Amino acid sequence: MIFEKSVQGRIGVSLPELEVPKSELKIPENYLRQELNLPELSEVDVVRHYTELSEINFGVDSGFYPLGSCTMKYNPKVNENIASLPGFRDLHPYQPEELSQGALRLMYELSSDLCEITGMDAFSLQPAAGAHGELTGLMIAKAYFKDKREKRKNILIPDSAHGTNPASSVGCGFDTIKIETDKTGNVDIKALKAACDENTAVLMITNPNTLGIFERNIVDICNTVHSHGALIYLDGANMNAMLGIVKPSEMGVDMMHLNLHKTFSTPHGGGGPGGGPLGVRDFLKDYLPIPDIEKEEDRYYLSYNRSKSIGRVKPFYGNFGVMVKAYSYIRMLGAKGLKDVSENAVLNANYLMNKLKDDYLLPYDVVCKHEFVISGEKQTKHGVRTMDIAKRLMDYGFHPPTIYFPLIVKEAMMIEPTETESKETLDAFAEAMHKIAEEAKSNPDKVKNAPHVTVTKRLDGVLASRKPIVKYNKED
Repeated sequence: MIFEKSVQGRIGVSLPELEVPKSELKIPENYLRQELNLPELSEVDVVRHYTELSEINFGVDSGFYPLGSCTMKYNPKVNENIASLPGFRDLHPYQPEELSQGALRLMYELSSDLCEITGMDAFSLQPAAGAHGELTGLMIAKAYFKDKREKRKNILIPDSAHGTNPASSVGCGFDTIKIETDKTGNVDIKALKAACDENTAVLMITNPNTLGIFERNIVDICNTVHSHGALIYLDGANMNAMLGIVKPSEMGVDMMHLNLHKTFSTPHGGGGPGGGPLGVRDFLKDYLPIPDIEKEEDRYYLSYNRSKSIGRVKPFYGNFGVMVKAYSYIRMLGAKGLKDVSENAVLNANYLMNKLKDDYLLPYDVVCKHEFVISGEKQTKHGVRTMDIAKRLMDYGFHPPTIYFPLIVKEAMMIEPTETESKETLDAFAEAMHKIAEEAKSNPDKVKNAPHVTVTKRLDGVLASRKPIVKYNKED
């Protein structure tokens, strides 16, 4: 730790000589701060310390990051260059519209692009991430049914959906009803039809679902829900599988969010920021948050002309830097390039799935989309669990995939290679997984005690959760 490198009296900065008369400050005793006990180091010590820390941190720039459902795709550095242009970087949120025309135009055109990609009729760029987009959509649903004088309280959520869906529903005051998955990995149509009634407000569906399977009955699903007067909300976090191939509007979707920090390459992780713009069909656009960005001749302006709006959901106009990167990504690739993204993502996922299905249990042996789920159940007979496999992967230089999700698969490993990874990388990952499967048979203790070569070895997760040490004590 940096405190352990501290040497009393060592400093990293030299201040100029004082040019005014020196005077003693008389501070009341009760105003005095406690000793801060800050480390004392030279500049080079500080630089080397944080450089060392950066080298042991894992990121998509340093290695394969196959987190299923998170789409940890490579972020082209040109996006960062464009977001760093002075006109974007130095823009103040309260700057007048007349001096913000470039930014307003970018947001206006980004909204139009997202409408074209999804088939939605209008987008709000305000939501800061996926769950925020969900909450915004459910607030709109609540306002919509209130205007219709209908008291609908139930949200239907397949058990293959993202975990944020029930959280957003409860947060908005709805009750949730789980819809089971059938043996093919799709929504159980019979269970859905049995759950639909006059109290149904919204079906929140993830498509492709968290098993990486495209809902083959999606049109029938939407028609069933619509026949009861309810709305279809699509969790669009998995849009990386459908760009340029299918528009959610063609399935029957009424509302959806997109994750700019997943589908459109902006960095994902490290606490954000993200972008979860919400798109709706025409009959719901008057409920979207204000302000909206409109165009009159060659001028862009903020419009508050939505009498049914649920109001503002984010200070200012959303996370603008994320929008710049997403806009850059979309415009550089164009329609054909975006379609190539999804086709390559699907190809990579199916290639890797077939490389792994002999060593690990594949609960749904069907063509997947951008991600797939395998299970470590085969390895449990040797005393090795999915957590152990994930830890052992770190010894081979790979970040573990998402584990124990979705909950409907025991010992789940959810893997999304994305379109940006090469065949060589996928082969190396598959080979590491093959070796771990062999080790689980021949030397299970080696897997169960992994990782072995990382800076930090196996932690006691239960102890860390229940008794975390959050304060550094030099005496300790």
